[in-house]
Amino acid sequence: MSDLPPDLAHLRTVVTYLRASLGRAAQALAVAETQASLDAAKRPLPEPPAWLIEHGIGASRPLIRVDAGGCWDTRNRCSPVDVEQARRALAEGVPGCPHCRPHVALGVLE
Repeated sequence: MSDLPPDLAHLRTVVTYLRASLGRAAQALAVAETQASLDAAKRPLPEPPAWLIEHGIGASRPLIRVDAGGCWDTRNRCSPVDVEQARRALAEGVPGCPHCRPHVALGVLE
């Protein structure tokens, strides 16, 4: 059994009411999304990590290179490390990024 009226006139009234309600809900959603976007734009970006180590692909995930945290050439296979881990990786032969040159900033000679 349906909770909708069986006659054409009442069904049109229900559809008109529901369309108006949907329009108000869509408008309220648009306002809320705009406000959320404005709020997100006001929040400061998180501070990037000072040092990153890029990992390779595969089960062993070998270390590919060391990057400074703000380097433009980092990829999404990076994990943040502290200064000692970055120095140790460079000392163990993991190459530094040729763009940000972390070995110079860390004082590790290649």
